[in-house]
This record gives sequence, structure tokens and C-alpha cells, in this order.
Amino acid sequence: MSNVGCGGYGGGFSSAALILVLFILLVIVSRGILY
Repeated sequence: MSNVGCGGYGGGFSSAALILVLFILLVIVSRGILY
């Protein structure tokens, strides 16, 4: 659980930000498919 490949912003922040971005993209894609 290190921040390798995330630019080195900080261990916990990079993981949380990556998960948040993936979740937002998933919501946008699902809305695009449903509507």
C-alpha cells in the first residue's frame, strides 16, 4: 500500500482520490448507458 505511480502526493490521499475518480467515472458511464 504505497503511493508508487500516483505522483507521490501522499499514501492515503492518492488511494482515496483514485477510488473517488473511478467511482465518478462509473456513475457517468452508467448514466450514459441508462439514459
